[in-house]
Amino acid sequence: MLKDNIRYPMVNFFLSINCKLKLAIVCACLLGIYSVSAQTNLFPFQENKKYGYVDKSGKMVISPAFEKGFDFTDGYARVKVGTKLGYIDKSGKIVIAAQYDKAFDFMDGLAAVKKAEKWYFIDKGGNVKISPSCEYAYDFSEGLARLQIGFDKFGFIDKTGKIIIEPKYNGAYDFSEGLARVQINDKWGYIDKTGKIIIEPLFDGCFDFKEGLANYRIGDEKTGKWGFIDKSGKTVINPQFDKAFFFSDDRALVRIGDAKTGKFGFIDKTGKMVIIPTFDGAFHFSDGLANVGVLQGKTMKWGYVDKSGVIVITRQFDYPADFHNGLAKVRVGSFKTGVEGYIDKTGKFIAQEK
Repeated sequence: MLKDNIRYPMVNFFLSINCKLKLAIVCACLLGIYSVSAQTNLFPFQENKKYGYVDKSGKMVISPAFEKGFDFTDGYARVKVGTKLGYIDKSGKIVIAAQYDKAFDFMDGLAAVKKAEKWYFIDKGGNVKISPSCEYAYDFSEGLARLQIGFDKFGFIDKTGKIIIEPKYNGAYDFSEGLARVQINDKWGYIDKTGKIIIEPLFDGCFDFKEGLANYRIGDEKTGKWGFIDKSGKTVINPQFDKAFFFSDDRALVRIGDAKTGKFGFIDKTGKMVIIPTFDGAFHFSDGLANVGVLQGKTMKWGYVDKSGVIVITRQFDYPADFHNGLAKVRVGSFKTGVEGYIDKTGKFIAQEK
């Protein structure tokens, strides 16, 4: 089952770390536990083993009452009450009762939920709008939602539930900037929203278009090289990197060397290395800063650099996260004895979880 860009996703699949640490790669996005709200100034916050929400100043504005709290998107946030998932609005009111075994964020006014082994798409009133027959349902993106039919076939429906692109692909991901990557046999290419192949399936691996470019791989995961194409399929940065990730804030994270000993740096859209690969781990740029890590003995310490590569927050964190809306959720120390909370762009904690 392909799930690298489920919101918790883009753990994020795109977190990059030194393999010797055996840290989990989550889009997403991975980072799931440490992501912060992308669309509101409310941030999930744990106090006395319950989740509420703080504002950008660190003030608690939704009292801790939930087993888990997730980011706000499209005006609602998923929360866990007991063992079930539901949704709250920005006042903290439960607007859709916690009744789902799985639930994803509202996107385009609809959310994919699973109840009693069946998937549905609901609206913001909790009304079932689509009842697809599928093994897995994904978020709507750019007006279409991806479905997994059977073990390994993927297609897309519109917001009425009509199948727009037949489930015939061995793999597929959500639409991004008008195109979706799909797998035909063992190669990857891109289709438009009518299902027309726009970029032929020539790649051994590739990712979504971001900021007009997509990263692709020729060769296997261990020895292949990564480059970038534009939306016509033309190579604009030749495959030369041992790993490459999507563009964010006009910078793309790349790795030179293998997964165990390689170093991470950043390129611009001409392919020029603008931040030299000296880091043992790194995240993408977000809010103008990127999380970078350097091994100190067997421990990775994380800090933040600006787009020129200058360290603006010293390496001090044991578990890192991207900045969004001016805050990042980090941890100093272990899960048992450390301190976790939100920092601002000066590196100062504005709220620490208890």
